[in-house]
Amino acid sequence: MSSKLLLNIGFGNAVVKGEVAAIVQPNSAPIRRFVKQKKEEGLLIDSTMGKKLRAVIVLKSGYAVLSAITVSSLMTRLEGSETDQVT
Repeated sequence: MSSKLLLNIGFGNAVVKGEVAAIVQPNSAPIRRFVKQKKEEGLLIDSTMGKKLRAVIVLKSGYAVLSAITVSSLMTRLEGSETDQVT
């Protein structure tokens, strides 16, 4: 699989770019309830490695992924300006 198809979400973790439905800020009450619900359903993946939660990535498959990378950084990466450049 090409690295261009993956979104680096920090600490060596990645998700498939085409599976991302939304990237949201975690600080609102509805998002906190959403994360709690996904945890109860067994559909939550915590990739923060113990760091502060800065973004919730919602996947088309119904999973939610927690990331310590900011929403703006993830959006930049998703749009391809960082990972799609040839070095």
